Amino acid sequence: MQVSQSRCLRPLRAGVVGIGAFGRHHAAKYALMDGVEIAGIADPCLKARRAAIATHGVPVFPDWRDLLGAVDVVSVCSPAITHASIVRAFLNAGAHVLVEKPIATRLAEADQLVAQASVSGRVLTVGHQERFVFARTGMLDYGDVPLSVECWRHGPWSGRGVDVSVVLDLMIHDLDLVHRLVPGDICEIEAAGREVHSRHMDDVSAQIGFENGTQVRLSASRVSNLRRRGMRAVYSDGVIEIDFIARTVRNTTRRLVNPLVIPWASRWQLL
Repeated sequence: MQVSQSRCLRPLRAGVVGIGAFGRHHAAKYALMDGVEIAGIADPCLKARRAAIATHGVPVFPDWRDLLGAVDVVSVCSPAITHASIVRAFLNAGAHVLVEKPIATRLAEADQLVAQASVSGRVLTVGHQERFVFARTGMLDYGDVPLSVECWRHGPWSGRGVDVSVVLDLMIHDLDLVHRLVPGDICEIEAAGREVHSRHMDDVSAQIGFENGTQVRLSASRVSNLRRRGMRAVYSDGVIEIDFIARTVRNTTRRLVNPLVIPWASRWQLL
């Protein structure tokens, strides 16, 4: 593939849609990258736009549509219910897209976006940063499947992510990790939840059975008094337990499990 010299020499133009809790991290990372310039930031909140100007000194807009055609890559960090329409528009405009989880709030929309990215030749990826944290442990390097998995993800009420349930807000990380540990189809699901501060479930527990026999228990809460993030996987030869907050690993199996190292943790808080 031939690339023109002008295209090689000019910086990659990056944009950020939504400069809230996570959008600020995306903008900060773009600002530190060689060969990248922030072409614009969009957020409907005037206070957020003023803060972005003070921090980055780049063009800011109240409407994300003003970035269409003006960026090569964009981070979509807006509320979850807006993801599908915004991602679709930027893919149509020729931009590569990094969208914070969830990719969309409906499975059909997510499938459509994946298909659209494939047809257009654009990169579409989701901000599941814990995939990379988890992969560094080496647990995905072994072929055997755990007999059971338990994951818990609890934290106090923050007011964020209330446009979706705690399943799409927090538990989605553990669902993603479980599917990487346990291949195959699900045969049964039991779940219960409760609404506390929002119109969606703020506290959910679920039990999932896989066709291969693996049993999974998941618990997610955004109204807990304690902040806990962990996983426990039981194998035929022992147990591996990870505390994602303390960054500790307890391993009684024969497998080599690497320490949990998160080099960007000081600026990118785990969910």
